[in-house]
Amino acid sequence: MPDPLSPVVRIAARGDGVTEDGRHAPLTAPGDLLSADGSVTRGAHYREPPCRHFPQCGGCQLQQLDDVSYSAFVFDRVAGAIAGQGLDAPVRPPIVSPPHSRRRATLHAERRGRQVLLGFTEGSSHRLIDLAECHVLLPELFAMLGPLRGLLAAVLTERGRVDVHLTRVNQGVDVLIGGKLSDGLSAVEGITRFAERHGLARLSVDDGFGPEARWEPEPVTITLGGVAVPFPAGSFLQATADGEAALVTAVREAVGDARTIADLFAGLGTFALSLLGKIYAGEAAREPILALKAAAARAGRTVFADHRDLFRRPLTTAELDRFDAIVIDPPRAGAREQAQQLSGSKAQRVAYVSCNPSSFARDAKLLCEGGYTLDWVQPVGQFTWSTHVELAAAFSRPG
Repeated sequence: MPDPLSPVVRIAARGDGVTEDGRHAPLTAPGDLLSADGSVTRGAHYREPPCRHFPQCGGCQLQQLDDVSYSAFVFDRVAGAIAGQGLDAPVRPPIVSPPHSRRRATLHAERRGRQVLLGFTEGSSHRLIDLAECHVLLPELFAMLGPLRGLLAAVLTERGRVDVHLTRVNQGVDVLIGGKLSDGLSAVEGITRFAERHGLARLSVDDGFGPEARWEPEPVTITLGGVAVPFPAGSFLQATADGEAALVTAVREAVGDARTIADLFAGLGTFALSLLGKIYAGEAAREPILALKAAAARAGRTVFADHRDLFRRPLTTAELDRFDAIVIDPPRAGAREQAQQLSGSKAQRVAYVSCNPSSFARDAKLLCEGGYTLDWVQPVGQFTWSTHVELAAAFSRPG
């Protein structure tokens, strides 16, 4: 008698397929059939992964999913987190970034004899995958990997591993190397010649004392809300341009015609510079908030930029009462303390942007317990083929 076959019905948060009877199977897709001995019969939603490095490379976890099932995964991650907190709200169809659209990434490099490996680390491991191809990075970022291997072969110490941050900015490719490099004159001059030869926007090195620009022919900027903002090396930026646009559109809809808005965890001003009215922008990182302040002043935008640690010193309920709407975009851990203050405020609208559906759902429950209604949630998949899911949500206070 043949083994019974169990269909894979969903993808779990960490990327394993889950069958109707609760078994987990890695690298499967909905519709695959799992036998008792663990063998898999492929279904309609399985696709051959496009990259030779999958699944070893930790940059992607879900290349075996077709577009339909990957969108369903993004949707389910958000809907499941909300339901897990006992909340109910419309969850919109996901907006997913296409391949070859990632405009920022952190890679790692290390020397192996005369060879330099450069790429992502293997999933749940420190082993480095030397990238020969990549289907998520912008082509111009990936094109820098070969030349960077040559540079690092000349300046990387024998036992060192360094981080290589790549970002597409207005002037081209921005490179930040974090770690110990050779400090001889020839190495220093080689870095400058390399940056000039390859037309980099900037090349910086951070050996533990903060980024130092070794090459920057003109000030590096990123355009946010139509404003050119100085871009400190290594600063946070939404992973894709279309992902940023989706989040900005959702935030604008959520705050509506509010005239006084607080943007919390504002960063460089992705949302503050995209909104109308009088804007308060709070951010703990010094360099980004100074960049936002300078850019807003030059552009004549009404933005009050405040260097403030919102974890240690969240805006109080009384302070929040001064605003018609609040935008909040915290790190992965969420913003429990700020959400507690916000739950009792009189602000009529809240736009919550999150890169972690679980911490979002926890904070959303606090807001709803304080009298807010969760109106809708927009899932966004900027990190294509990964288990990393983002969202924007709208809350309103009745009356």
